[in-house]
Amino acid sequence: MNDHPRASPTASYDVLVVGGGINGAGIARDLAGRGLSVLLAEKDDLAAHTSSASTKLIHGGLRYLEYYEFGLVRKALAEREVLLRSAPHIMWPLRFVMPHDPAMRPAWMIRIGLFLYDHLARRELLPSSSGLNLRQHPAGAPLQSRFKQGFEYSDGWVDDARLVVLLAMDAAEHGARICTRCEVTQVQRTGDTGWQVNLRHRDGHIEPVQARAVVNATGPWASQFLRDSAQHKAVRSLRHVKGSHIVVPKMFDHPYAYIFQNADRRIIFAIPYERDFTLIGTTDIEYHGGLDAVRIDQDEISYLCEQASRYFQKPVREQDVVWSYSGVRPLLDAAEGTDASAVTRDYELELDTQAAPLMSVWGGKITTFRKLAEEAADRLCAALGAGHAAWTAHASLPGADLCKGLELPAGSAKDMPHALEMLVRQHPELPPALLQRWLRAYGSRLQTFLQAGDLGQQVAPGLFEAELHYLHQHEWARCADDVLWRRSKLGLHLTETERQQVASWCQQHWPTSGPN
Repeated sequence: MNDHPRASPTASYDVLVVGGGINGAGIARDLAGRGLSVLLAEKDDLAAHTSSASTKLIHGGLRYLEYYEFGLVRKALAEREVLLRSAPHIMWPLRFVMPHDPAMRPAWMIRIGLFLYDHLARRELLPSSSGLNLRQHPAGAPLQSRFKQGFEYSDGWVDDARLVVLLAMDAAEHGARICTRCEVTQVQRTGDTGWQVNLRHRDGHIEPVQARAVVNATGPWASQFLRDSAQHKAVRSLRHVKGSHIVVPKMFDHPYAYIFQNADRRIIFAIPYERDFTLIGTTDIEYHGGLDAVRIDQDEISYLCEQASRYFQKPVREQDVVWSYSGVRPLLDAAEGTDASAVTRDYELELDTQAAPLMSVWGGKITTFRKLAEEAADRLCAALGAGHAAWTAHASLPGADLCKGLELPAGSAKDMPHALEMLVRQHPELPPALLQRWLRAYGSRLQTFLQAGDLGQQVAPGLFEAELHYLHQHEWARCADDVLWRRSKLGLHLTETERQQVASWCQQHWPTSGPN
């Protein structure tokens, strides 16, 4: 997927989607698949902010049951298996262990919650919850000896930033134009029939385009976009809540994740991450700062270390933190004084059709992005009198078709382990760990650079020029951070010198200006 050439000044689209996060990419994909002409504009990289700063979970939200969010939990639970089927290379089931601390919540309350979690929506792929003896279960070994009993349940894991990229790829393959590093500086209604839009590309060039409808999917910037770019008054308000995570050297060797209950009634997760690490998070803090460069606070690091250390035998120390990331969640505003962790993660779609349609997306979470996009596309198609029926519930994302895409015998790639086994046989010249990383990142699309034959120079350990060219040509990667921290997490595995080698290569080979 090469960059689209700069469109003519008279280019016209059915829908302009502003924002390249999970919701914007999901809406663009859904609309393009229904036959509408779509332009997605993102001022930074795809998933550059909130959508790459999640806990990486496809989950119903067990703790939301305490706040009686049954509708949201049911909707999210129903989506888990839809999503897991759509991209098994970047999403897979994950089993969670909750050590029981009687001082937090009584066992009967947890059992009722898990029963509801098992039965609020239909399950086919994921096993049900159960009690467990931590003295005999592998997940009990890293925990303090005072934890004797616990509970086990299922949810899913997702590479959040790669999910956004795959949605954008699918949108483009259905005809959408994807513009990254492209800011929408002004949108103005031209009566009842459309919008006049100015796009500022990364080289400073201003491109005027027209659209019949505009979608404001700018996440935390939603109110600001309406006010500053669209000169439109927002009827909803957002509550900005910062969530931060830390990454430490791995605390355990088994494949289970933990959910820990804290004395402040919040929870944190400890999740196996990138083979050699453990991901711990998240915080929920009211946030009023700038949105472009959100950072973890020292208090948040201390909080996460302290809470995790209440459970693990080996304390989590602040000096153990090798990486951290933070994002601002745009949550639907709640009553004054409501604790940040209790604010709903549900969403609302506001559609103004008094003139040319303008839709704003308020709130949301990764697990429900597909349903949000489907509802948004339904309403926009009705408003525009165009488009086909919903289609994404049974659709796969790029790379998901392992047998066909990898040219394996029919039925041989029943799952990722089988596919990896076949790849290792086909490519004995390549390290199995490298093939596994590629398979997990690209699925069957890894053939795009494998079939080239020559992987080129090894720019850093395990990172070849062929992969970098693929990321630039097909996934809109434009700098080292796009590669090392969003399209992959290779930044965690490389030294500072090696990361700089990648940055130097990108600066040398990729232009720093020019249109998408």
